[in-house]
Amino acid sequence: MIEKILLADSGTGQAQQMLNALMDLPAIQRATVTVLHVVPPQVITETMQEKREEGAKTLAKAVEGLHLDPHKFFAVNTILREGEPKDEVLRVAEEIDTDLIIMGSRGLKRLQSILENSVSQYVFQLSAKPMLLVKDDVYVKRINRIMVALNSSAAAKESLNLALRLLRDNKGAKIILAHVNPDLAEHKELTTAEAERDPLLAPAIAAAKQQGIAYQCVAMSGKPGEEICRIAETTNADLLVLGSPDRRPSVARSLPDLDRLLGTSISDYVRVQAPCPVLFIRKGE
Repeated sequence: MIEKILLADSGTGQAQQMLNALMDLPAIQRATVTVLHVVPPQVITETMQEKREEGAKTLAKAVEGLHLDPHKFFAVNTILREGEPKDEVLRVAEEIDTDLIIMGSRGLKRLQSILENSVSQYVFQLSAKPMLLVKDDVYVKRINRIMVALNSSAAAKESLNLALRLLRDNKGAKIILAHVNPDLAEHKELTTAEAERDPLLAPAIAAAKQQGIAYQCVAMSGKPGEEICRIAETTNADLLVLGSPDRRPSVARSLPDLDRLLGTSISDYVRVQAPCPVLFIRKGE
């Protein structure tokens, strides 16, 4: 259950619209929302004061724009911090023990995100919290169709469980269950009957049926990152939920994962290329 949400608001992007879209989901209602705005450090005292005042106005505007119904949410808190935005987002996420971080993203590709000091990319790499990234160029819609990319990882199983919880009691909702097998030499899409017999999709279908949630299943071979994004587009998914296993040793969790930062992971590809907002679930293997 998502009971604590951290909205990292920069004053730009679509993070606010994403939270507005989530508000209609019964599983999200009654959550506590914390809106965070970070003011970068300034050398001149007068400039710092101006930035603080601008930050306070940004927070007030963000809360006003959310139109949060007090009958649906326990509380709305605001936090104004000074420092490096990427570090403060991580710090506040741990302080409030959030269940979900929502951030906007420019969708910068691979090395470019490192060179331009992307806050969302940095937080994505280092946080163990579920994170919902919303690119500036995607259209945020009412959430009725959630796609889950399945494989054998614990993170994928947690993704399925969360997606089912989000869709529960949501009239007209559908879950899109997808499995891309990279080991098959031939690139093809299975028929619906074949997909329903897929060993990874079959138990997910059973779980959806048990909760009375309509489903659509897609199974195919190919490159996972590319095919996951293609399926999300062809099925018109409103939200993609993807497991992003954290395989870093504990001694390295304070450091960026260079392999992922350089764009060799499925998660990084999807982060950049997905046609809809993406909710990443982190779970150690």
